[in-house]
Amino acid sequence: MRVYIAGPMSGYPELNFPAFHAAAAALRAEGHHVENPAEINADPSAQWLDCMRMDIARLVTCDAVFLLPGWERSRGALVEQTLAAGLGLPVLYADGAAAYASAGGA
Repeated sequence: MRVYIAGPMSGYPELNFPAFHAAAAALRAEGHHVENPAEINADPSAQWLDCMRMDIARLVTCDAVFLLPGWERSRGALVEQTLAAGLGLPVLYADGAAAYASAGGA
C-alpha cells in the first residue's frame, strides 16, 4: 500500500521531522511505499504553500493517509486529512493520534 504521512511541523523542534522519519521507517518495515513530507520538503526555509502544493501532489497518488499525534492542531494536516477523507482514502492513526479533529485547528 502507498501511504502518505500527515502531521504537525510548524512550531515543533526540527519541524517534527524525527516523528515523520520514525513513522516512515515503521511503515516501510511493514512493506508499504511511503510518501513522507519530511523527505518531500527537506528545506526548512521553504514556504508553507509551496510545501503543501508538493505534498498534495503526492498525497493524491496514495492509498491511505497515516496521521501523527497533533495532526488535529496542524493547518496543513487538517487540509490533508480532509482531502483524503473526501477522496475516500482510509485514514490511519499513529499511537497517540486523535481520531477526530476538533474545531479551531491552527
